[in-house]
Amino acid sequence: MASSHCLTSSGSECNQRPGAVDERKRKRMESNRESARRSRMRKQKQVEDLLGQVSQLQNANSQIALGINATTQKYVEIESANNVLRAQWMELTDRLWSLNSVLQVVEAVSGLAVDIPEIPDPLMKPWQLPCSIQPITTSADMLQL
Repeated sequence: MASSHCLTSSGSECNQRPGAVDERKRKRMESNRESARRSRMRKQKQVEDLLGQVSQLQNANSQIALGINATTQKYVEIESANNVLRAQWMELTDRLWSLNSVLQVVEAVSGLAVDIPEIPDPLMKPWQLPCSIQPITTSADMLQL
């Protein structure tokens, strides 16, 4: 069995006594165990750090989702109000057409010149408003998340 020790090393262990070889082996095993323990601790800390990151990212994701939902709700409310205004504008345009028709009849019957305003066709040029452009003001918290 001593010859196997001589074959596995460069021959330096053959000259040492068996107790010294066992002591070196024991120290190496102890060093390996300590290294493995430190490695496990590093891995455990890394996993804990990653779990902390996951938690932070999930919280951030939840906040973003809440912001998106609030913004979507505001958008739906504004779109609904816009649809109401669009319908009212169309109704008022129809009334104005009717009133202009009455004015044309009055003008034709009375012979007096009546100033009849031109009504823009909303379908032909929807970006042109029939009234002067007024600035639209809003509060800063209207679009806050």
